[in-house]
Amino acid sequence: MKTIDEMLNLALLTPEQHHQISTWIAQANSPDEILKMPPALWKAVERASAIMGIDEDLVRPPALDADDMAHHG
Repeated sequence: MKTIDEMLNLALLTPEQHHQISTWIAQANSPDEILKMPPALWKAVERASAIMGIDEDLVRPPALDADDMAHHG
């Protein structure tokens, strides 16, 4: 999973957290299984996501952003 690798590279996750999260995701058979990740790991992912601005990226339509940049930048 690219995102948690980025979180590790940016030092938003410790190598141990990254290992535990990637192991959990690898053995999960469904999104429901991933949602059962231990709370401490979820908190680490959520914190890193917030720092990286991932939530905002998911909410914002990328195509409109790109157009905005082209016209105003």
